[in-house]
Amino acid sequence: MSEEEKNEVGGIAADRLRSLIERIERLEEEKSAIASDIRDVFAEAKSAGFDVKIMRAILKLRKMNAADRDEQEYLLDVYKKALDI
Repeated sequence: MSEEEKNEVGGIAADRLRSLIERIERLEEEKSAIASDIRDVFAEAKSAGFDVKIMRAILKLRKMNAADRDEQEYLLDVYKKALDI
């Protein structure tokens, strides 16, 4: 039995699977740490008097390209006019 066959269970390369799972676990840990850091920055912003909801809206807008942002602003204006807001 070859070394490759020993590492296979039910046709699955166990070592490769273990490696992938461990990588995902490490990335999940990093993601949790980054999420915690982001919460800390928002808490700092809030304590400095900034509106966190508005900051989140700005971050969302900055991720959009200009055309999508313009379209969203146009539709928002149209809906507001339709509702007399």
